[in-house]
Amino acid sequence: QVQLVESGGGLVQPGGSLRLSCAASGTGFRINTMAWYRQAPGKRRDWVATVTSGGSRAYTDSVRGRFTISRDNAANTVPLQMTSLKPDDSAVYYCKAITPEGLVYWGQGTQVTVSS
Repeated sequence: QVQLVESGGGLVQPGGSLRLSCAASGTGFRINTMAWYRQAPGKRRDWVATVTSGGSRAYTDSVRGRFTISRDNAANTVPLQMTSLKPDDSAVYYCKAITPEGLVYWGQGTQVTVSS
């Protein structure tokens, strides 16, 4: 069993920055891929960024160049650095973990609001 807890959300002005973090915990767990998703009100949950256990990263087009996903395997955390934020980035951001066995875990989400 893996527990994921997101933190770092909040209210920021357009053009500002936020740093989200996802902390994974559990007993005897291994995680292969970790990812961030987001869901705006009335919309589906969309993929934002992924980082594999080997450090490979991928981003959806709308955030590439503005967001950076990283991974601290020792601390079991996955930060998401977000810069040049836009109102369209407003959403609940969720962390997702996939184990080598294919099990999927989600965090409870953290709200990001970009508004002046």
